[in-house]
Amino acid sequence: MAKRDYYEVLGVQRNASEQDLKSAYRRLAKEYHPDRNAGDKNAEHKFKEVNEAYEALKDQQKRAAYDQFGHAAFEGGMGGPGRGGPGGFGPDFASSMSDIFDDLFGEFMGGRRGGPGQGGGQRRGTGRERGADLRYNLEITLGEAFAGKTAQIRVPASVSCETCSGTGAKAGTKPKTCATCGGMGKVRASQGFFTIERPCPACQGRGETIDDPCPDCSGAGRITKERTLSVNIPAGVEDGTRIRLASEGEAGLRGGPPGDLYIFLSIKPHEFFQRDGSDLFCKVPIAMTTAALGGQIDVPTLEGHTTRVKVPEGTESGKQFRLKGKGMPVLRSKVTGDMYIQVEVETPKNLTRRQRELLEEFEKSSHKETSPESAGFFSRVKDFFDGKAN
Repeated sequence: MAKRDYYEVLGVQRNASEQDLKSAYRRLAKEYHPDRNAGDKNAEHKFKEVNEAYEALKDQQKRAAYDQFGHAAFEGGMGGPGRGGPGGFGPDFASSMSDIFDDLFGEFMGGRRGGPGQGGGQRRGTGRERGADLRYNLEITLGEAFAGKTAQIRVPASVSCETCSGTGAKAGTKPKTCATCGGMGKVRASQGFFTIERPCPACQGRGETIDDPCPDCSGAGRITKERTLSVNIPAGVEDGTRIRLASEGEAGLRGGPPGDLYIFLSIKPHEFFQRDGSDLFCKVPIAMTTAALGGQIDVPTLEGHTTRVKVPEGTESGKQFRLKGKGMPVLRSKVTGDMYIQVEVETPKNLTRRQRELLEEFEKSSHKETSPESAGFFSRVKDFFDGKAN
């Protein structure tokens, strides 16, 4: 029976990329895998056919030879069965199947392999597992974020047991190598024609057992205790900033390395200031007379004192004044933001009789140039309605 074209077997075009080849191979290998098609000879044949095609096309040199000579490139000792060629299961076959193995049996193995921080960075069989990372939420004021501070926090966490020095074994004894797994922390079982490794049920994958556990920690090698830690908060931190304290998390199991402690900062709302990055904004009410005649106002700063701002004659409500360098410091930088003062003109209230008389006299003597915005607006309104009437 003539062999099918390798590209046709994988269902890809002849110009397919390496990633396209790999994706097609993984999909078909899972579909026709013998463990999913027990007793199905047709599926078994297609599984071998898919492996043969991928073995030929994943290697650039073999693929080039196949593109030029077809199946004849692998005949006559050029890579037949038993020589790592496409017709057999050569030394690269295990590598080709690694991803498929993870997909098919990941649930049996307790999940995919991962790097540090994903459960895969701690090698089994040592008995010493890394402690968990901890999170601590810390609220600070805007002034503390401006100046920086050293905060004292109390953290309840697991620490290494002093009685057994973290081993989990009673004083005068020590953990023993697990007799079931020989200290490997895992046992093997057959699954089809694969051999699968699982965590040892006797020692839970630690590779060690304890006959006489420590009475203080019950064999865990750690106890719960509250600790006081100092946290350095640099100037310029923002809401949501995360600070990592290495090795200040939970103690590891049976002497394993500790985890980390992560401090998440939140900043309380300020009475006067709103923050936007490194800039500060402050709304300041001013008297109508100050806005009309001009003058000076004293505004607060986060440095703890006031600064004087000159208000020009005829200042309108909403006018902003920029105070350069009076904003927030930028984290780990010498740059400082600005502060913006936005004035809000206050309408006089609770007038005395004399004040009312003065304002009425002022109103009688007013003209278009006194209030150009309002005069212009109402003039346009009048013209608009007159135009509609005509």
